[in-house]
Amino acid sequence: MQDVQRGPAEVPIPLDRVGIKGITLPLLVRDRELGRQHTVAEVELSVDLPADFKGTHMSRFVEALESWAGVLDYGAFKVLLVDLKRRLEARNAHLTFRFPYFVRKAAPVSGAMGRMDYECLVSGELVGEAFTLTLGVDVPVMTVCPCSLAISEQGAHSQRAVVRIRCRGEGFVWLEELIGIAERAGSSPVHALLKREDEKFVTEAAFANPVFVEDVARSVAQSLAGHPRVAWYLVEVESHESIHNHSAFAGIEGRKEPSRPG
Repeated sequence: MQDVQRGPAEVPIPLDRVGIKGITLPLLVRDRELGRQHTVAEVELSVDLPADFKGTHMSRFVEALESWAGVLDYGAFKVLLVDLKRRLEARNAHLTFRFPYFVRKAAPVSGAMGRMDYECLVSGELVGEAFTLTLGVDVPVMTVCPCSLAISEQGAHSQRAVVRIRCRGEGFVWLEELIGIAERAGSSPVHALLKREDEKFVTEAAFANPVFVEDVARSVAQSLAGHPRVAWYLVEVESHESIHNHSAFAGIEGRKEPSRPG
């Protein structure tokens, strides 16, 4: 049967990435409390394509996923990238999993349990033999505006903000660690379930800890810079303003200098 993809391209330009996206599959991820957690991921896979090939073989991406164990960890992720390169005869391979991760949280006063979901991603690439893995999480927090609080006789404007963390490590980093770093940087964490006594506590605690979006970004960056297993990080905080018709945001990128022997 004719292999059209291997035929010559009309425009002989190499492509950095060709692949598939929007495919979903069950996924097993590490959970600090329970050991493992079942979730569902949306997956994007791609490889490079030389100038002399018209197209890639899309079915091989799905075959690689079908032959994979479906357990997300450092070793398994790299194995899947190596398999993609082999199946597609590529020099480079790229892979991203996006999935909800669930954490059971107790309300601060009543102790009522609620399940919070956080949007997470694990993204990696194998360029030649160089393997890079990026871990990410989006965490909602509450912020109270320090300026509004200072100039108002009653109250201040408050809103939900999203802390987006992307990091690369020199060892294993729990998603729960990144979630905790983000939540501690806001005026208050966001909860799935609150009773009246919890709402009172959260509101008063938040107004006692007003922060700008810039404050949140700096606090998260400071924590990541001090984390023993984080080598690189990217932080963006977006505040969905309650009294403005726009969002405010702040971002920062940082990396640790490699340690020198002696």
